[in-house]
Amino acid sequence: MTLGVGGKTQQEALAMLSSMASSANPIEITEYNARIAKAQSLMQQQGIAATYLNAGTNLHYFTGTRWYASERLVGAILPASGEVEYICPHFEINTLKGYMQVEASVSGWHEDESPYELVMRVLAKNNIHSGKLAIDESTDFFVFDGLRQANSQLDYINAKSITAACRMHKSPQEIALLQQAKNMTLEVHKAVAQILKVGISTQEVTDFINQAHQKVGASGSYFCIVLFGEDTSYPHGVKNPKTLDVNDTVLIDTGCQLHGYNSDITRTYVFGDASARQREIWEHEKAAQLKAFNAAQIGTPCSQVDTAARDYLASKGLGPGYQVPGLPHRTGHGIGLDIHEWPYLVGNDHTPLAEGMCFSNEPMLVIPGEFGVRLEDHFYMTSNGPKWFTQPSYSIDDPFGYAEAVKVSDTKRSVTFNTNY
Repeated sequence: MTLGVGGKTQQEALAMLSSMASSANPIEITEYNARIAKAQSLMQQQGIAATYLNAGTNLHYFTGTRWYASERLVGAILPASGEVEYICPHFEINTLKGYMQVEASVSGWHEDESPYELVMRVLAKNNIHSGKLAIDESTDFFVFDGLRQANSQLDYINAKSITAACRMHKSPQEIALLQQAKNMTLEVHKAVAQILKVGISTQEVTDFINQAHQKVGASGSYFCIVLFGEDTSYPHGVKNPKTLDVNDTVLIDTGCQLHGYNSDITRTYVFGDASARQREIWEHEKAAQLKAFNAAQIGTPCSQVDTAARDYLASKGLGPGYQVPGLPHRTGHGIGLDIHEWPYLVGNDHTPLAEGMCFSNEPMLVIPGEFGVRLEDHFYMTSNGPKWFTQPSYSIDDPFGYAEAVKVSDTKRSVTFNTNY
């Protein structure tokens, strides 16, 4: 049996977990103000008069105000110079103020009024009647269309050159939050491996993972994929998942949020004894993950990280390219307040790697009709190159490194004994 897999009840596994979130500090107001200043500097450089931030991640990133998009326009105008101003339904103004981190004036629209005309009036207060208005790239089309009809003199452009340019470079505090979220999910992975038994359903495992995330201090799982056997060859799951059998491949992909920042870790191992085929593919996956990590150097295009993993796999008869058996999707994605964000480790993203960028590293192998293997850990870029948030799986027989930990402990005891002697 794979080390660390099976042997405990759910109650026993949960009892081993405790909250890990208390030491994590949320983003402070000084950082939100610095983000706004950076965005305004970029807008001035690019000749952009203002940026419209829609309810959702970008509004949260720049102002700390968490509000989710709906059919009613809620957002903010960030001018290239001057103060941010929120826009929301009039009856939501006091509620919105309660969520504000960056405090600013709010303009409200009544249900029988046009929010798009209100946006134009806010822009006019900043002497903006024409020129470039950058629209948050996550904005629903109906909002963009309403703005365009309200003022056809503006040049509407994608705000990605502002939003992504700021968000893809994480601050030390963001990296600390990402680190702790990932630490929490890794402990959940260790716990869930121990409750596996013949006949357990994916729903039982999913429910346990949610409870385990709550036990380590999250509100629950942000997402969860649990797959057994041949189902693991479908990267994002199947309609009717199977229950667990002896010697099944197990793939579990899950994460949580900590002050809005995401974890996203996948572990693949065998419930029982790995066959030669399972072992071979697992080792190729681990090697491809390491190839990608080593290729991630400051200034290297994102595409070359993807190529490094894919070239190795092709040398082993997998692929080539995005063909299966092989790696059918990108090697990795950026992560932060969104679980998938720019830039991406994929063949058509040539963004140079830079300090503060954070990525998943998951060159999943799909063997149709047999099984799949995804080992997903994340790394961030330092001035000296990549650094893992979580250490990759050690081996198919010891995915969480329990045997390795014993070796290290024994070595330390030996050194201490020899020194004292």
